[in-house]
Amino acid sequence: MARLRILHETRYYYDNPVSFGPQRLLLRPRDSHALRIVEASMTLFPPGETRWSYDANGNCVCLFQPQEQADAMRVASVLVIDRFPAPLVPQRVANPHTLTPIVYSREDRATLEPFIAPVTDDPDAVLLTWLRGLSGKRDEPALDFLLRVNALIHKQFEYEARYEEGVQTPADTILKRRGACRDLAWLMVEGLRRLGYAAMFASGYIYSNGSVRGAGATHAWCEVFLPDLGWIELDPTNGLAESPDLIRVATTRTPTQAQPVSGAIRGDPGRARLHVSVDVQLVDAFCEAA
Repeated sequence: MARLRILHETRYYYDNPVSFGPQRLLLRPRDSHALRIVEASMTLFPPGETRWSYDANGNCVCLFQPQEQADAMRVASVLVIDRFPAPLVPQRVANPHTLTPIVYSREDRATLEPFIAPVTDDPDAVLLTWLRGLSGKRDEPALDFLLRVNALIHKQFEYEARYEEGVQTPADTILKRRGACRDLAWLMVEGLRRLGYAAMFASGYIYSNGSVRGAGATHAWCEVFLPDLGWIELDPTNGLAESPDLIRVATTRTPTQAQPVSGAIRGDPGRARLHVSVDVQLVDAFCEAA
């Protein structure tokens, strides 16, 4: 088990005072067999009212309504968590020779359908052409295929930190051969959906004890559902699978739904500036049964 301390701070600065609409904060993970929250706190400015709920995907959401005008907004989240690693080990997968399409039970498919249907268009078949180049052995097990695609994206695409908002389309990422972690994750999510896999966009943090792409900021990766294995974590940015260094905060159908801080302002802010900092530190590491 590892105990980690996470500080995530988002600050907005405006030239002129503004009033604020509701702010949606997606900063707190859900407790599970793999992650336990030991401490959690938030510091918010301007002062306001908060209310907690779960969104349609089951993620913890804080709804924050600032009550005063201000020329700045600050959201600081501090988490102390226990992370229980569950390394990916070879297991039996239903229909192990099925690659495309993957076969889900009728009950699972009814739940997974929104995560199988692609969201983006591919009018020039850029993504489709790239996917056709991934074909492997005819009897390649689904898990082996996923691990191979994860490693290929890590190897073939250059990581590029991008500070502007938004996510590249999968086609843009393929043509540029580079992207931020959210771009590489979205490429994998949308690519796998076109092959019949249920895939989600996952966001959170990554602990770095060395040379890790995407450390020091929010991180994004892909989660894929396989019979018998359930949802498994695949990080194409770093070529990781079911890594204890991944700290999931939310899983969503699209990257837009996973924004850590989102909301509206009212008035003329003039020039706006954004500063985001993330620090993930190891507090302790020891063995304990989850």
